[in-house]
Amino acid sequence: MTDAAIDHALAEAHRRFIDSNPASRRQFEEQARYMPGANSRSVLFYAPFPLTIAKGEGAALWDADGHRYADFIAEYTAGVYGHSAPEIRDAVIEAMQSGINLTGHNLLEGRLAKTICERFPQIEQLRFTNSGTEANLMALTAALHFTGRRKIVVFSGGYHGGVLGFGAKPLPTTVPFDFLVLPYNDAQLASEQIAKHGPEIAAILAEPMQGASGCIPGRLDFLQALRDGATKVGALLIFDEVMTSRLAPNGLADKLGIRSDLTTLGKYIGGGMSFGAFGGRSDVMAQFDPRTGSLSHSGTFNNNVMTMAAGYAGLTKLFTPEAAGALAERGEAMRARLNALCTKEGVAMQFTGVGSLMNAHFLRREVRRVDDLAVVDGRLRQLLFFHLLSQGIYASPRGFVVLSLPLPDADIDRFVAAIGSFIGECRALLPSAE
Repeated sequence: MTDAAIDHALAEAHRRFIDSNPASRRQFEEQARYMPGANSRSVLFYAPFPLTIAKGEGAALWDADGHRYADFIAEYTAGVYGHSAPEIRDAVIEAMQSGINLTGHNLLEGRLAKTICERFPQIEQLRFTNSGTEANLMALTAALHFTGRRKIVVFSGGYHGGVLGFGAKPLPTTVPFDFLVLPYNDAQLASEQIAKHGPEIAAILAEPMQGASGCIPGRLDFLQALRDGATKVGALLIFDEVMTSRLAPNGLADKLGIRSDLTTLGKYIGGGMSFGAFGGRSDVMAQFDPRTGSLSHSGTFNNNVMTMAAGYAGLTKLFTPEAAGALAERGEAMRARLNALCTKEGVAMQFTGVGSLMNAHFLRREVRRVDDLAVVDGRLRQLLFFHLLSQGIYASPRGFVVLSLPLPDADIDRFVAAIGSFIGECRALLPSAE
C-alpha cells in the first residue's frame, strides 16, 4: 500500500463520479452562488461535489441524473420510516386540513407526549423542540438551574447537535458552557474526575452509543459509572438518545438497564418532520411549568401539527416496540455478516455499532473511543463511499450505515456483496489484518 496508489485510485473514483453526474454538478455550481459551498448542512458535503437527490420512495433514492440507489443512510437515522410512507403522509395531510399554525395548544401534541412517555419509561414528563440540538441545549439549561451549578461533563467524540460537538476539547462552533471533556469508555477516569469536581458538576451528558464519531458503543461499566457518579455528587445524568432511542424497543439505555435523570430525543420520532424533545424526572421538568416554574421555554414550531401528527402515526402504526426490536435484530445480523466477511478476507476492516446503526472502520483492534480511529486513512472511507455509489448504494462518506423499515433483504445482500467486491478491487490498498 502506497500513498500514491491510494491517491491515484481516489482520483479515478472522482473522475468517474464527475463524468456520471453532470446534473448534480450543475446544481451544485448554481447553488454555490447563494449558499457557501452550496450548503446549509455541512455533513452533506463531500468532494468533488455532493449528489443532488431528486426523489425518494420506500428505501430507494434517485439523484438529479436519474440514478437509483438503495438508501443506506436514511437521513442520518431520522428516516427510519423510509420515504413517503402512506401512514405518515396521510397523517400530515389530515393535520394540515384543520390548519397549520393554530397559535395555541392543539389536539395532537398531548397524545404524542403520552405515547413517548409510555414508550420510554425514564421520561415522566417532556417538552417538544424543533431538533435534537435544541433538546440538548434545553436539557443542559434545566440541569444548570436545577442544581445551581455550572460545570458539564462531556466526552471526546461526543456529538449532541450543531452547537454541541467535542473532540479533545469543544469544537469552534460549540456553545461556551463550562465543559469538562473526558475520554469515552474510561470508567475509572470518569469516576475519579466526577468525584474530584463533584460540587461543581451540574450535568453529565453522554450518548449510550456515540453515533457521529463512528458508532462506538458505550461499555456497560462506563455508563454505570456515570450513573453512580452523578448520584453520588448530586449531578443530573443526561442521556442523548437522539440516535440511540431507535436501537431497542424502549431505547438503548433502557435495554442496558441504566436510568438517566433526563433524556433527549430527536430524528425519527417526528416521523420525518423537524423534531426534538427533552424530558425525564418530573421534579426537574416542573421548572418549565408556567403555573409554578421559573424557566421559560419558547419555540414557534415546537408543537407544530405536522410533526405532532407524523410522530404519533409513526410510533403507533409503524415503529412499534416490536418493529424496533425486529429492525435491531436485522442490523445485528447484517453487521455479523460483514465482520465475518472482513475476517475471512484477512483485511483490517470492521463494522462497529448496535442494532440498525453501524460504521465501517479500516482497522482490526477494538474501537473504544474516537482516539482509536486516528490511525485510519480517511481516503479509504472515500474510496468505499464511491465504490458503494457505483454499486447503486447510498451510504455516508464517513462509513456510516443506517437501516430503515422498508429496506428489503435483497438490498442487504447487495450491500454485503458490494463490500466483498470493494475488498477484491482494493485489496492492495487496504491494511492487512496481521
